Amino acid sequence: MNFISIFYGLFLLSVLGIYWSLAQQKLRLWTLLIASLVFYASLQIQYIPLLLALTFINFRVGLEIGKNTSPGKHSLDWRISNEEWQFAQGDWNRRRLKLLWLGISLNVLLLLGFKYFTPLFKFVFNVQTNSPDSSFKLIAPLGISFFTFECIAYLIDVYRGAPATDQFLKFATYKLFFAKLISGPITRYHNLANQFNTLDLPSSDKVAEALWLIARGAVKKGIFADHLGIFVDLCFGNLQRAGSTDLWLATFAYGLQLYLDFNGYVDIARGSALLFGLVLPENFDFPYFSTNIAQFWRRWHMTLGDWLRNYVYFPLGGSRRGLVRTCWNLFFIMLIAGIWHGAALGYVVWGIFHGLALVVHRLTNAMSDRFENLEQFWQNPLGIFVAWLLTQLMVFTSWIWFRLPNLQDSSLVIRHLWGYRADPQFAEKVYVEALNISQYQLTWILLALAALMAVVYAFNRMLKLELNWPLKLVFVPLCFYAVWLLAPEGSLPYIYFDF
Repeated sequence: MNFISIFYGLFLLSVLGIYWSLAQQKLRLWTLLIASLVFYASLQIQYIPLLLALTFINFRVGLEIGKNTSPGKHSLDWRISNEEWQFAQGDWNRRRLKLLWLGISLNVLLLLGFKYFTPLFKFVFNVQTNSPDSSFKLIAPLGISFFTFECIAYLIDVYRGAPATDQFLKFATYKLFFAKLISGPITRYHNLANQFNTLDLPSSDKVAEALWLIARGAVKKGIFADHLGIFVDLCFGNLQRAGSTDLWLATFAYGLQLYLDFNGYVDIARGSALLFGLVLPENFDFPYFSTNIAQFWRRWHMTLGDWLRNYVYFPLGGSRRGLVRTCWNLFFIMLIAGIWHGAALGYVVWGIFHGLALVVHRLTNAMSDRFENLEQFWQNPLGIFVAWLLTQLMVFTSWIWFRLPNLQDSSLVIRHLWGYRADPQFAEKVYVEALNISQYQLTWILLALAALMAVVYAFNRMLKLELNWPLKLVFVPLCFYAVWLLAPEGSLPYIYFDF
């Protein structure tokens, strides 16, 4: 079931009608859970038993970790000595830690098994697993990365002292909620569980905001991202024939496509959730206007960055153990981010590239603290512009490994970025026959799209201006009509569905 489709619209309206006609919280949760299973069944029905089993296992492990009473005679006899109580408490804490590692290991092994078993099997046994003649094929469940990261976050939160839920219905509804199940945003259990306890019919301004989020998300994905995706696919699908200018345009276009595709999905997810009285976390905050790579990762895929900071970076020591250890920790979490995205070596290179960029930024900060002139340079307009330009050049070039995780393909692009002439037939096929525009016109279209994003950024972040809710309601049908009229035939799949 595609988010941008008549079927999803009818599905959403039907579920909302049933949901708000019920007064009891339990019945509403059942409605959401059943609707979520129906939604997932429309995509991959074969994995529903697996997801339910994993949800129950994490629920039970969380309950065991969350037990607060110590075992043994302390719970039976209050007259034991303080020393005996401390021993009992120590034994109980060790048991909780073992349970935590059991839960984390189960989730990590599941993720590794589905995302990395097939490429490993192919490499070790030289089996072409994706060929039509191969009888071996393993497709990972949609959303498995987001699913496992949420489970790990829940278990760690409970171990750190957050209350474990004893209501499986509430936990299952949180885990399988269709709006966030496939591609996030990564949401913590206690955040959503508290909202389940105070479900109120959205006010008119909340409904307007929800519809606006869905409508603008549809525009970002259906019009901008999918049209950009056509050019990106044509260019990166003909690497030997594309010239340096074509590859630079495709790299820039892919960076915009990825942002608009994923951000559009999150907008629709957040808008859908808001209609049910639920607020999902933001996932993007104008990342392409960041002036350093650390800021970029605070504004790009924010829930993943928050997860990596809270559950990897801080446990490793964060920035509390000196500059060298801080640099290593930053490099390590980005390596994990690369591995999380997929098994191909290109994702690992992408993670290493970002890790090194974070290390360089941290070292530059350390030098700026020692040299006043350097610090003043980064704070003046020229320094800010240079920092922004260097950051975005690094980010956009790194997308090459993200889009082409096969190192042979990505290496070819890197080699051809300078001084490589395109095949004349390539320009004819791509610009004339497929796109019906010239390379020059495409360049201006990309620049115009970037300028439009800059205008939106200026209004939202600098001028603090936003449309009021009646005006948003006016634009909602116009956005849907524009998508219906201008979206290319056969919409492209969401990019982050692969992760």
